[in-house]
Amino acid sequence: MATAHIRGLVQKRGNRTVLHGVSFALDSGVTGLLGPNGAGKTTLLETLVTLLPPADGDVTVLGEELGSPAGRKEVRARIGFLPQRFGYHPGFTVTEFLSYVAWTKGMARARAQTAVDDAVKLVDLEERADTRMRKLSGGMLQRAGIAAALVHGPELLVLDEPTVGLDPRQRAEFRALVRRLAETTPVLLSTHLTDDVAAMCGSVLVLAEGNIAFQGTPQALEDIGSAEDLGDNALERGYNALLYRDSASQPLGGDPLKSSESDS
Repeated sequence: MATAHIRGLVQKRGNRTVLHGVSFALDSGVTGLLGPNGAGKTTLLETLVTLLPPADGDVTVLGEELGSPAGRKEVRARIGFLPQRFGYHPGFTVTEFLSYVAWTKGMARARAQTAVDDAVKLVDLEERADTRMRKLSGGMLQRAGIAAALVHGPELLVLDEPTVGLDPRQRAEFRALVRRLAETTPVLLSTHLTDDVAAMCGSVLVLAEGNIAFQGTPQALEDIGSAEDLGDNALERGYNALLYRDSASQPLGGDPLKSSESDS
């Protein structure tokens, strides 16, 4: 059974329809989610992690239907989510932060202590366990965020732009961590960086104008492009070839090279 199965998902923001009958499936490993700003990636993630109930369509995650409150409650306890900007108390140590997250997940104290220790080890933060969150580097802060998403032992991990702001070494370390985690936990990774997809993902989704424009392997996306297409690597050329109608037009869903616009 697929980790998640989405059929005809419609989602709205107020009166505006953001997702138009989206359908796809998620399985094991790391799945990359690419798309221009405004394509609906954040809305899709927020639906899958139960922050938004589906407006229409069938959404099954971990065998539970997200159309029902009971289904969303069940999935919420079994999923891990790292938003692009996650909240934390800057005065907490890493251990205190993770203990607080475990408490919000309803974990018993004895189990939570073991789970916190395991999460710290998993993301290689043992030497920083007693460091205040405000003193962590960008890469270490992201590791703490991943630990928080993992502390309750989720069956699916969802990451939203996790490498933004990391330097090249931190990004390489983070990618290695995600690949290791994906050996046991399916991962859905939203990113603007084709390098992230090439380094971590066995499958990729491209979302444009609230629709799935592509689902397949990174190699299949590369094959769409040619040497004449815009991009610094084969995957980027395939991505831009998929989105652009012709050299004079705008890509589906907006300009993928503009990163300052807000993403819905």
